[in-house]
Parts: sequence; C-alpha cells; structure tokens
Amino acid sequence: MNLPLSETLGTLLCESQIIPNLQATERWQAIEEIVSFLVEGGHLPRKEKENILGSLFHREETMSTGIGFGVAVPHASSEAVDKIVIAFGRSQTGIEFESLDSKPVHFVVLFLVPAAQFQTHLKTLSAIAKFLNDRATREALTNAHDANDIMQILRREK
Repeated sequence: MNLPLSETLGTLLCESQIIPNLQATERWQAIEEIVSFLVEGGHLPRKEKENILGSLFHREETMSTGIGFGVAVPHASSEAVDKIVIAFGRSQTGIEFESLDSKPVHFVVLFLVPAAQFQTHLKTLSAIAKFLNDRATREALTNAHDANDIMQILRREK
C-alpha cells in the first residue's frame, strides 16, 4: 500500500462502489446506506452486514470520523473481509457527522480492512485524508455529474 494517494483510491474503487447522491442526513444513516449499497453490489457478504455495521458504529462511537472540510472517513477492521473494501459517497445537501470542524459532511469514504492488517488500515486512512485535504479535489468532486466523473477525479495523479 505504498501507492500514491490518487492511485490508492483509484485502484481500490470502481464505479459500482460510488454513490453520487447519498440520501442520508446524519452519520448513522450514512454508514448504513453505504454498507447496504456495498452488500447489494456484492462487495460485502450479506451474512456479515450486521457485524460490519457493529464494527463501524463502535468505531464511530469512540470518536466521530468526520475529519473536517466536509469529509468523513468511517472505517474499521473486520474478519468479514480478506482485502480492503472501500466506498465513496457524496451528499449534495450535507450530512450531520459531528465533525471536528462542526460542519456538514459532503464526502464519505467508508473502508474496511482485514482484521490483521493494522498498517494497511493506517496507510489507507492517511492516504484518503491527504487526498481529500486538497480544496481543488473537493471542488471537482462537488461538481462531478455522476459516478463516472467521480471515478475519473479519484484516478487523477497529483
């Protein structure tokens, strides 16, 4: 996982893991909406949905993953996955996420890593935060028309 940031998201994501118009208005709904989307798309095992939600909710209760600048990165380790599973969701209206800067979240990058891969977990979290810290990137994502446009932005080199 020593890939450049844009390659990290561009490599781990495909259009079927992007929700261009999240419907949720608060963080718990957003996490559930994204996990359900991943289950329905075959990216997560249906039988593990409740365990996965439990892990994500437990992490979120410890401290909000709303990192500021309209970005949240809910994440957890899970026995239910054998590789990183990631999804990107965009909210046009904003989601109440109890973010560090108290502002609504417009971009949610949810990811799960296999339980034994702590370093991968940290590197992925760092890479996502760094990539979305760029104002021009966030503006481009805001103006993207659909999942394909979002995917192209996520694949861009820095």
